[in-house]
Amino acid sequence: MEVTPETNAALVDKAVRLHRLTENELVRLLADEALTEELAAAADQVRHEYVGDGVHLRGLIEFSNICRQNCMYCGLRRDNPHTERYRLTVDEIVALARKAVGYGYHTVVLQSGEDMYFTAERMAEIIRRIKGLDLAVTLSLGERPREDYAAWREAGADRYLLRIETTDRALYEKLDPGMSWANRDRCLRDLKELGYEVGTGTLVGLPGQTLAMLARDILYYQRMDADMLGIGPLIPNQETPLGEAKPGDFDLTRRMVSLLRLLLPEANIPATTAMETMVPHGREIILASGANVVMPNVTEGDYRHKYALYPGKICVADTPAQCRSCMGGRIQAMGRYVAEDKGFRHHYGAVK
Repeated sequence: MEVTPETNAALVDKAVRLHRLTENELVRLLADEALTEELAAAADQVRHEYVGDGVHLRGLIEFSNICRQNCMYCGLRRDNPHTERYRLTVDEIVALARKAVGYGYHTVVLQSGEDMYFTAERMAEIIRRIKGLDLAVTLSLGERPREDYAAWREAGADRYLLRIETTDRALYEKLDPGMSWANRDRCLRDLKELGYEVGTGTLVGLPGQTLAMLARDILYYQRMDADMLGIGPLIPNQETPLGEAKPGDFDLTRRMVSLLRLLLPEANIPATTAMETMVPHGREIILASGANVVMPNVTEGDYRHKYALYPGKICVADTPAQCRSCMGGRIQAMGRYVAEDKGFRHHYGAVK
């Protein structure tokens, strides 16, 4: 007797109940444009059940735009001669973290290109000083040896964000020349073993990317039990080799976020700045589709313009105080609230 396949709506219900789908089932839901709102509503309900209505604000400090890598989609790539490079001092970084406390943040995200001036020892000093301010510290510094990650964990770093962008080995190595997918995977495994909360994620819309690749990304994140997941659309940068590429699709990215919430219900998922760069109020839309984190920028002055991953980045003319006030008001207007804790992941097991 032939088995009738489940409808896509039934697959959404299955994901809500079991937090499990196959690659083919994920592809079907990623492809179903008509299901975007239903998927978002299901993800929003799972988000409410597992991580609550609090939105965690993480203060983002972009402290260097110098990078040794040459990723073909990134404005900070080594061979981009148009980027005006900068590097903050240790004292400047700590001073921004101190201001973040004043704005009411409980976590800072220290992000940079792969700037090797920041040795293991120099970063460890920064981490220790910032931990003295009673802040959780997330690092986003790219690929380093395991011993560097270990030193920073010992200094007090809590989380590490290292987006893999695609788990397809051939596509990864085509778009990240000179880099190895195996090394990226090694970094993520090292970080997990060292006790970090580990964040990773996908860039949706890369040339050559398929829905099956996106489905395999989701399953990879589920297997590794990722603690944080950052998903954003490709926004082509004219100063990169992908400057003429087609932008990533907002609604497909949104369905990806919703599916990640359904399959990793405990994870912290940010509404990324790139989403709002593409669509007005994009962060609210993504917060209502399963996300529970926003990372407002606390970097000051011209440095906000110079950290140009992609063109048109929102809020670069705002002050950090304006960003904090704006996001707080927008979150309250949604009927949510700004969480007052450091936002560590709660572990319920596979099913709550």
